[in-house]
Amino acid sequence: MQLSGENETNHQPTPQAETTIDDFLGGAIRLIQPKDGYRVSMDTVMLAATVPVKAGETVLEGGVGSAGAALCLARRLPGVKVHGIDVQRTMIDLAQQNIACNDLSDFVTVSHQCVTDLSGPEATYDHVMVNPPYLAEGKAIRPPDRGKGLAHMDSGATLKDWIKFCIYRVKNRGTVSIVYRADRMDEAIAHLYRRVGDLKIMPLWPRAGAPAKRVIIQGRKGVHGAAKLLPGLALHGDVDRYTQEARRILWDGEALSLE
Repeated sequence: MQLSGENETNHQPTPQAETTIDDFLGGAIRLIQPKDGYRVSMDTVMLAATVPVKAGETVLEGGVGSAGAALCLARRLPGVKVHGIDVQRTMIDLAQQNIACNDLSDFVTVSHQCVTDLSGPEATYDHVMVNPPYLAEGKAIRPPDRGKGLAHMDSGATLKDWIKFCIYRVKNRGTVSIVYRADRMDEAIAHLYRRVGDLKIMPLWPRAGAPAKRVIIQGRKGVHGAAKLLPGLALHGDVDRYTQEARRILWDGEALSLE
C-alpha cells in the first residue's frame, strides 16, 4: 500500500526483486517490505496515530514486522523512543534496514522475541501497541506465504497471549492500544477486563454507513472506568478514495485522538 501518491521510480534505495519501497505519511516514511508477504496496512498507521505518547516517553510494539507503525510514530512525534519485537528474524532484518533508511536509529530499535516470552523486566514502557493476528488458528485457510500466515493467523500465540504481553510490559497507568477485527472485539475486551480500564473503542468504518471491520481499543493499566464507544472514523469516501479525516492521518501524520 502506497500512501503518498508519489511515483517511486526515482527514489533510493532500490528494492530487491522480492520487495517494494512504499511511501507513508506523505513520503515522510519510506518502507521496504515484502512484495508477496505481510505488508503494512492502514490499520497499522491508524494504530500508531492513536498512541497518546509525549516526547521522552517509551513505546513497545509487539509484532513490529517491517517497523511501519514504529517508524510512523517516531516520525510523528520527535523525541519518542520506540522498541519493537518480532518472532520472524527476516522481518527484524527488514525492520533494521527501514530504521536506517529513515535515519531513525536513535529513536527506533528492534529485537527478535516472541510475545509469549515474559522473561524480561515487567512494567517498563509508558505505552504498548499491538496489531495481533486477526484469525484464530483453524478458523480459516492459512495464507501460503509463511510470513503473511504468521501475521494473519494465530500460531503459537493466542489473542490472550498478546494481551497478556501488553499488560506485563506496560507501566501502571500506561496505555495499551490494540487494532483488531470488529467481530472479535468482545474477546479482546474480555482479556482486558479488570486489568486495563477506561477503555476507548473507535470503529474504523470502510465508509459512512458500512459496518466496521476494524476497531481500535485503548485503555490504561490499573485504571478503573467504564468503556466508551467513540463515533468512529470513515476511511473511504463515496467519490474520493480517502476521507479528509483519514488523509490527515495517513498523509499529514496527524494524531488520532481517542478522547
